[in-house]
Amino acid sequence: MPRSRWRVPGPRCTRSATSAPTGIATCRWAGRSTERRSDANATAACSPWRRVRSSRVRPPSRLIVGASLTAATAAATLRGSGFDGRLIMLGDEPHEPYERPGLSKAYLRGEEPAEELFVRPPGWWEEQEIEVRLGTVVERVDPRAGAVTFGDGGSIPFDAALVATGVRNRVLDVPGAGLDGVLQLRRIPDADAIRARALGASRVVIVGMGFIGAEVAASLRQLGVEVTIVELFGTALFRILGTRIGSVVELIHRDHGVELVFGDDVERFEGSGRVERVITRRGRSIACDLVVVGIGTEPNVEVMAGEGLDEPGGIRVDAVLRTEFPNVFAAGDVATHDHPVFGKIRVEHFDNAIKMGEHVAGAMLGSDAPFDDPHWFWSDQYDSEIQMGGVSLTDDMVLRGSLDERRFCAFFLDPAGVLRACVSLDWPRDVRRALPLIRREVAPDRAALLDPGVDLRTLDPARA
Repeated sequence: MPRSRWRVPGPRCTRSATSAPTGIATCRWAGRSTERRSDANATAACSPWRRVRSSRVRPPSRLIVGASLTAATAAATLRGSGFDGRLIMLGDEPHEPYERPGLSKAYLRGEEPAEELFVRPPGWWEEQEIEVRLGTVVERVDPRAGAVTFGDGGSIPFDAALVATGVRNRVLDVPGAGLDGVLQLRRIPDADAIRARALGASRVVIVGMGFIGAEVAASLRQLGVEVTIVELFGTALFRILGTRIGSVVELIHRDHGVELVFGDDVERFEGSGRVERVITRRGRSIACDLVVVGIGTEPNVEVMAGEGLDEPGGIRVDAVLRTEFPNVFAAGDVATHDHPVFGKIRVEHFDNAIKMGEHVAGAMLGSDAPFDDPHWFWSDQYDSEIQMGGVSLTDDMVLRGSLDERRFCAFFLDPAGVLRACVSLDWPRDVRRALPLIRREVAPDRAALLDPGVDLRTLDPARA
C-alpha cells in the first residue's frame, strides 16, 4: 500500500523520513475514512459533535484564531483527545492550513506541488466537524465577553479560545520599496511570484541572510539563478548561529556561487516602475531584476490589543500556554511563554509549532503541565543540513567533528558547564540525542562531548 503524502501533526501518525532530516521521524496521515479520527472518537455512523448537539442546548466550544500549523495541530489534537464540542478555526488566508518550510525549499524550486504543503487531505476538516472559516479577519479577542469580534460588528462566542496568529514579515522602509519586483516570502502566492520572476531574472538580490534568506538563495542557485545577498551583519546567520558556525555556512554559499555582501545595508531601490538596482549604504550599486526581502518577522498581537498582553515581543502566556485570562491561550510563533529551562522566550520554527499545538490542546482541556520542550529545528541548504537544539548559544563551545571539514556537532555550555544548546552540520544524530540533556540541564563531561565515539544517551542521568 503506498504511503500517503498527507502530513499529520496530530495524535495519530506513521513514521516517515521523507520530509525531515536524516533519522528524524515526522507524521504523515495513515488513513482515508473514519480511521482519520482517533480511536476514542472514530465511529462509522456518528459524528462526535452530533452526539453533543442531541443532548445539550449549546455544545461546549473551542475557538482558534489563526489557521497556522499550530492552530491546525491544536484542532486535530482536541478532536483526537475526545473533545466533542463545537470547534472553530478562523484563518485570514484563502488556503486551508499548510506547512511553510517548503515555501523556501522544494515548493519554491518547483519540486513539490502545493498539495504536498497542506496539513490535512481535502475534506478532512469537514469529516471531523471542525469549522474552518477562511479569509476571515478577527478584529479582537474579548476574554471578558468570551467572544471574538469582526470589523463588521459580528461576533462568535467561545468557552475557550486559542490565539495562534503567527507572525508577519518586517517591512524594509526605504525609498523604492514599493517598486514592482520587490518581494517577500511568507505565503504560497509569495513563493509562486518569486519562482515565476526568478526564472527569467538575470540576477536576484536577497536582503538579509537569516534562515529564510539563506534557504531562498540556495533554492534559486539550484535553479541556476544568479544571486547576491546583502546582509547587515558580518557573516551568515549571525544572530542565530554566531560567527564561527555562520562563517562555515558562508563558505558553503560561496562555493555554490552566491555573491555575498556583508556589513552593509540597503539605502534604496531604484528603477522605472520596476526594480532595476539596489543601492547600499556603503555606495555599492547592484543591478537586478528581482529583490527578495527577508529581514525578520514580528508577531501578530493586535487581536489582544487592550488586554495588556500584546507586547511587541509576543502575547504573554505562562508555562502552560495560558494568558492571565483562564479562557484564552496563545501558542506558536506569536506566544512569549515562560519556559522552565530557558525563561521567557518566543520561538519561531516548524517543530515548535507542532509541539505547542499539541500541548496547548491539552491545556485547553484542563492540563496544567508546563511546556518544556528543549526546541529543535533544521534547515536544508543545497545538500547540507543544519540542525539546532536549545535556544541560545554561549561563548563556551565544545566541538565534536571539524569546522574545516564542514561536518560537526557543536555543544554550547554555560559558565556552570550546563549544556544549553547544540548545532550540527551534516552530523544529525547527536542533536536529537542532546535534547534530553538540555531539558534536564545536565552538565556533561567535556571529554565525552568531544569524543564522537561516546553515545550522548549514556550521559543522561535519567537513563542510568
